[in-house]
Amino acid sequence: MAVARKILAWLSVPLICMLALIGYIARPFNPDNNRLLAWTLARVGRCLLGMKRPLYGAENMPQDRPTVIIANHQQNDDLFVVGDLLPPRTVAVGKSSLVWLPFFGQVFWLGGNIILNRGRSHKAVAAMQATSDAIHKDRKSIWVFPEGTRSRGRGLGSFKKGAFHTAIAAGAPITMVCVGEYHSQTRGWAGRRKPVPVHILPPVETTGLTRDDVPELMARCHQQMADAITALGHRPGTA
Repeated sequence: MAVARKILAWLSVPLICMLALIGYIARPFNPDNNRLLAWTLARVGRCLLGMKRPLYGAENMPQDRPTVIIANHQQNDDLFVVGDLLPPRTVAVGKSSLVWLPFFGQVFWLGGNIILNRGRSHKAVAAMQATSDAIHKDRKSIWVFPEGTRSRGRGLGSFKKGAFHTAIAAGAPITMVCVGEYHSQTRGWAGRRKPVPVHILPPVETTGLTRDDVPELMARCHQQMADAITALGHRPGTA
């Protein structure tokens, strides 16, 4: 049953994206398209997987001002775990290979999301810094997985600098979304997924910081996220 649930959940992604493509073409590069699509993908995916997602600190996600959101990246299933947490006018940062995925890649591009070639780190940092203008002028929020690759539930990896340069250049707060470690475990004959808890931490302000403050800011955010992820493993009902 668990395998069937996962297959159905991932089959729903291109189907939903294909239907959403009509809306994206009707209003291309509107960042709110991303929020509506991600909300739908996450809710449908969790329903098909039989997954619960306890959420803590929902009030910490800014809804009325731009923010740079950083989240830990474990599995492809993260889409179903955190997709419905995007605030208004949010664009995501993803690798260039995503563009070639059927339907998903097309809506990702039409959503005005930021596409990076992670094999060229100096260009990635430059691209992230350039997005600070979008935060100022278009009041967009940016969602980033700062580890740059999936950890597969093996702890929080090291961070890349791009998101932190962007936040400081724009004077935007950093909002940390911490997902408890998971390995797609299931429960019972029905194959329902074990709950995956998420904790949104209070925003970290960057006003007044400079590029010289990036290493300290990265280290502080990394430590806060690591501590929060560890604490989520001890929450009742999530083991």
